[in-house]
Amino acid sequence: MNSFSRRTALKTIALGSGALAVSPQLMFGAKNREKRLGVALVGLGYYSTDLLAPALQQTRNCYLAGIVTGTPSKAEIWSKKYNIPEQNIYNYDNFDTIADNPDIDVVYVVLPPSMHKEYVIRAAEAGKHVWCEKPMALTVQECSDMIDSCRKNKQSLAIGYRLQHEPHTQEYRRIVKEELLGKVKQVNCGAGYRDNRTDHWKQKKEMGGGALYDMGVYAIQGARLGSGMEPVVLVAADISTTRPEIYTNGLDETAVARLEFPGGVFADIKTSFGEYVNFLDITCEKGTIKFAPYSEYEGLKGESPLGAIRYEYKQPWQQIKQMDDDALAIMENRPMQVPGEEGLRDIRIVEAIYKVASEGGQVKF
Repeated sequence: MNSFSRRTALKTIALGSGALAVSPQLMFGAKNREKRLGVALVGLGYYSTDLLAPALQQTRNCYLAGIVTGTPSKAEIWSKKYNIPEQNIYNYDNFDTIADNPDIDVVYVVLPPSMHKEYVIRAAEAGKHVWCEKPMALTVQECSDMIDSCRKNKQSLAIGYRLQHEPHTQEYRRIVKEELLGKVKQVNCGAGYRDNRTDHWKQKKEMGGGALYDMGVYAIQGARLGSGMEPVVLVAADISTTRPEIYTNGLDETAVARLEFPGGVFADIKTSFGEYVNFLDITCEKGTIKFAPYSEYEGLKGESPLGAIRYEYKQPWQQIKQMDDDALAIMENRPMQVPGEEGLRDIRIVEAIYKVASEGGQVKF
């Protein structure tokens, strides 16, 4: 792995009097596999261009086999850059013929959220395994339809929550699960950045825009994974904007919410396109686990009474790890690490936040 030094591929985390080391084999997967899965990227925006495509040049269990784009000039550029054969290049009209292409094993949907349901279902019906970027979809019903289609067509479905595959997240989840600092008492999480664009899909409500769908699911994930539980009540929520000329018709530039979990554990979350916010605090009986930043592509930093949580890597390592994990699960016929049901859980909370922010009251789950 070129961007990840073997000397610094893994550092240990101090845990009391000892140290935990993660095997490089577990971190990187087996070195020599005869079979690699062919992946077709659907949508060639920033995330595909700057992160997924470069990552697929370094993955061990899968490779960039095809693309789907509505822009002929992009198709030409990608074909030359990545040596993609003409028969593996599709547009949105002929996409369904991908069913006849044995080079494509997985379709990775990297489109605006409003398009996720359509292309996940079309991919599943074409007999391809599906990876779908977050947020999974706009509604719980859409998520359910996507899950049902993949199950009906006997294709796996994974949601692109890269953090669930990376070691910092896995370590704080382990500390919480094993109650190494006692039971969780409170969680606070924030995820957001200042977005100054005015005409991107993230500023268009009908396409799944707004901070809550895009960055809010990271804050929701922090609350859920940090507590190790699922919420029972959405206690309060509010959405707002300081730039109504950009975030119009109730579209959220900033959203805050309070979730209640079993045992009287509360989580306060915040997401924003108006300011940078990136942290996770998990307060336990014997101290607090703190991450800042918590959800960046690199440079995550964790502190706890058990010691510093540090693993060094450079982007796009998270994307490499995510796709290698998911490809290996397919090859070994194992469940996805982050299945469609996980994406649905977050969208259920997103829907509740919008409801409480507009109507007041609370929502019980």
